Amino acid sequence: MAELSPDEIRRYARHIFLREVGGPGQGRLKRAKVLVVGAGGLGAPVLLYLAAAGVGQITVIDDDEVDLSNLQRQVIFRTSDIGRPKAAAAAEAMLALNPHVAVMPVLARLEAENVAALVAGQDLVIDGSDNFATRHLINRACVEAAVPLLSGAIAQWEGQLSLFDPARDAPCLACIFPVIPAEGLAPNCAEAGVMGALPGIVGATMAAEAIKEIVGAGLSLRGRLVIQDLLWGESREIAIARDPACPVCGSVAHSSGSGAAHLS
Repeated sequence: MAELSPDEIRRYARHIFLREVGGPGQGRLKRAKVLVVGAGGLGAPVLLYLAAAGVGQITVIDDDEVDLSNLQRQVIFRTSDIGRPKAAAAAEAMLALNPHVAVMPVLARLEAENVAALVAGQDLVIDGSDNFATRHLINRACVEAAVPLLSGAIAQWEGQLSLFDPARDAPCLACIFPVIPAEGLAPNCAEAGVMGALPGIVGATMAAEAIKEIVGAGLSLRGRLVIQDLLWGESREIAIARDPACPVCGSVAHSSGSGAAHLS
């Protein structure tokens, strides 16, 4: 654990005690580079837990500003942050929690012109955006760069998440959701509402899956779509597979290796 300082060893002790993590796993977390798309409901817990876990470099992109209505669920922000750029306020909160991580806030909208550069060099991309157009844009970029994409979505009382990674024989987002819904058919949280704790639960689960992916622990969500329904207290899982005819990833060859292998 030579790469961890005495302060970091003490800070991450409860991780290091876990046999699935240990010193080597904590070292992988420190060397990892993760891009988080969106600093909203899902991004808030993801960013806090990644920073707390010691993920070495975290890039967060969001073009929005903190609004009073966000504070019901976006727990990374405070009332004093209203009007501030979300990416900047989130970065400040993350560094206040853990000064040992490098945080790169990008105060911009994810677009076709910048997505490839943002994905390049990342070990994992986490998508917490709130619209299908952005989700499909980041999915295509991850497929082209062979970077695993951990994607989550929430609405009202229900959330879902999966790890899309066709380079390792898991489907991509377009295999499962090939068509962007027409406007009005898939309302976002601002239009349909959302129970405040839902993004915390789904986002924390995404953070746990990200940590597992980086350290190589347990069973990943490749080929599995998890649905959490808080209204009825249910969690369901659906097996998902690649579509050989998928226009996004159909021609991608795959390997059997783990997405965290290069971090060892």
